[in-house]
Order: sequence, then C-alpha cells, then structure tokens
Amino acid sequence: MLADDPGASIAGIAAEAGVDRRTVYRRFACREELLAAIHECRVTAVERAIEDARLREAPVAVALHRYVENVIDVNRTWPVDLALMLADDAIRRRRDVCIAEVDTFLDRAVDEGLLRRTPQPGWAGALLAGLVTLVPRRQAHLSPAQAADVVVDTFLNGLGAS
Repeated sequence: MLADDPGASIAGIAAEAGVDRRTVYRRFACREELLAAIHECRVTAVERAIEDARLREAPVAVALHRYVENVIDVNRTWPVDLALMLADDAIRRRRDVCIAEVDTFLDRAVDEGLLRRTPQPGWAGALLAGLVTLVPRRQAHLSPAQAADVVVDTFLNGLGAS
C-alpha cells in the first residue's frame, strides 16, 4: 500500500492487513516507526540478496543472474519509495555499502571479460539498477528467474542489432 500511496493511513494499512489499527499501534508508535521498520527490512533483504549471490566467489555469470533474481524478488516484496527510504542516514549508509559491493563485482566482471569497461564510472551499476527496477514492473507476469533472464540478457547484450 505504501508503495502505491506513500500517504496511506495506519487505519488503511491495518484494514488491508486484516487487523485493527490498534494492533499496528501496539507494534509501531507512529507511521514513521512503521516506515523505518519497512526500510530496515528492505535493506536487510538487499544485503542478504548480495550475500546469497556470492558476488566475490561464484562464477561471474552465475553470480550476476543470482543477484538480479534476488534483487527482483526484494523489489517485488518491498516496493518502497527509495527517496524516502534513503532519507534515513543509517539506511543510506548500508545501501551505499551494497552499491559498493555490486560495483566491485561489476569491476570483476570487466576483469574477467563478461563486461566491457565503460568510460563513465558507475554507469554499469546504474544501468543494472535501472533494469532491475524496470523489468519486474513492466513484466509483472514473469517469475523472478524469468525476469532475471530478461534483465541479464538486456544488460549483457543490449538492444542493438549487431
């Protein structure tokens, strides 16, 4: 609900969850505490997705697909407003660590010949992040694995005819 309507009320959220709003207020004193808990869960899920992908150890192509599939699942499970999420300094720092880990992995992918080096630092990571966000929304009928196939193919091969 909050992804569709960041201004959703606690009463509306409770009703959607099938509980009384007092139940929500027993756990979260205010809407901001609920949002903080959601943001914490999302960044933790991203950290686990990165860990599970084994970006430092697994073969690059395997790690790339596993990372993309995992993050697509996170994006579908925790579709939050990233601008609002990143307003929390601690969450932003943890996300920055995740981005650095993925950038290091993408450097490894270049070193191992899976990707070509781009003239703009961070471009590959930004492009991958955009695809991982776009494809699951545009292709909601696909499983995370199928959506990852689309993302990885587009990321590695682009849309050019040659």
